[in-house]
Amino acid sequence: MDHDRSSGEGVGPQEYTLIKMRVQELHGKLASLAPKVVFLIAATLRPETMYGQTNCWLGPDLNYITIEAKNGDVYVCTKRAARNMAYQGMLRVENKVLPIVEMKGYELMGTKLTAPLTSYKTIYTLPMMTVKEDKGTGVVTSVPSDAPDDFAALIDLKNKPALREKYGITEEMVNVEPVPIIDVPEFGTLISAPSVCQMMGIKSQNYKEKLVEAKEKVYLRGFYEGTLIIGEFKGKKVQEVKKAIQEKLVKAGEAELYQEPEKQIISRSGDECVVALCDQWYLDYGESEWRKQVEQSLSDLDTYHGEVRRNFEATIDWLKGHTCARTYGLGTRLPWDEKWVIESLSDSTIYMAYYTCESHPTQRFVW
Repeated sequence: MDHDRSSGEGVGPQEYTLIKMRVQELHGKLASLAPKVVFLIAATLRPETMYGQTNCWLGPDLNYITIEAKNGDVYVCTKRAARNMAYQGMLRVENKVLPIVEMKGYELMGTKLTAPLTSYKTIYTLPMMTVKEDKGTGVVTSVPSDAPDDFAALIDLKNKPALREKYGITEEMVNVEPVPIIDVPEFGTLISAPSVCQMMGIKSQNYKEKLVEAKEKVYLRGFYEGTLIIGEFKGKKVQEVKKAIQEKLVKAGEAELYQEPEKQIISRSGDECVVALCDQWYLDYGESEWRKQVEQSLSDLDTYHGEVRRNFEATIDWLKGHTCARTYGLGTRLPWDEKWVIESLSDSTIYMAYYTCESHPTQRFVW
């Protein structure tokens, strides 16, 4: 509920596809997990680009943990991501994070992985200094053909032997080339990210401002105008097949659906909030007959200004299920399920609806 937040009002959940990259050989701290199957799990918004994976990025100084998934497999990610997973029913123990092993990112460098959809039989974990702990899982799958950040970081490792040596990365581990996967107008069949980096004079991952601009160019053009040139959906528009590829990966057990807040949300008690899978009652504002009546009412309404009408239309378009109850606090019990209390702001929404059918202007409906 927005009014329970001290920061992050209006922030909603963001859905990611968790790509499961299987660890081929359990070494170092991961050796104690044998004979379990261990996956590094990367959160991505672009599952359709997984055909172009060449490596996996980890933050060398980030803290990682291993946790047991619901099916008994072991996942490697940050503790923050594990907490979101625990409240979404993805872990063996619900609503708790029980780390098995804890380690720094540099302890996992050079790990051999098997990743779904890519043409590379083995990809390696490599260091990336810009990987963040407060977004995603701290594990980033690399698609240098369509991600300028990935391309710039890969070029850095190729051109800087001292950087490779610092983290125990061999030349063989970075001896990969970007895989063309999307045909993008303006760039043709050329590889988007390398082309944009060359056009903008980006020579390393230190060109931070230019990389932000390059990413916006490549991602927007690639998603809305790009066509896949690889895989079973070859020849189809990227935006048309994104969901189909996501479903294919999930069905094959190579990915999971995961959500976290779009931005940090802090509750009034000072806790960082998570996206939780809970039982909940909703007001279904998106119900087809109800929505049809609202749209008809709007068409008969004089809004006096076109912008006002557009705002109404935009709200009707996105407003679907809205939570209306909670399990604690003061308030009126939900008549058909009395273990729930009508959420205070929803209470305002509900009883105000009765004003339209009052028999006398001084009467009020009492819960």
